[in-house]
Amino acid sequence: MRLASCLFAKKAKSKHLLVAADSLVSGHRRNIFRERTADKAEFFDYDPFIGQPALYREVKKIRSASWKELKPWVGLDPFKL
Repeated sequence: MRLASCLFAKKAKSKHLLVAADSLVSGHRRNIFRERTADKAEFFDYDPFIGQPALYREVKKIRSASWKELKPWVGLDPFKL
């Protein structure tokens, strides 16, 4: 009985999400991490289709992200990659 309750218990929700964001100019898609409680993401980033910065807007949630998945990206500047 104890094993069954452990197996079917609800998991805690993660703090971060992996979301897809589309460029409003060309439709180029970029995946980013954001906090679960934050508003939908809108940001300027380089769009390779037009060769200059463009506005990106979140279109859908892909999945939850744990700290292990997020850790390699913390502290990296996307413009220096």
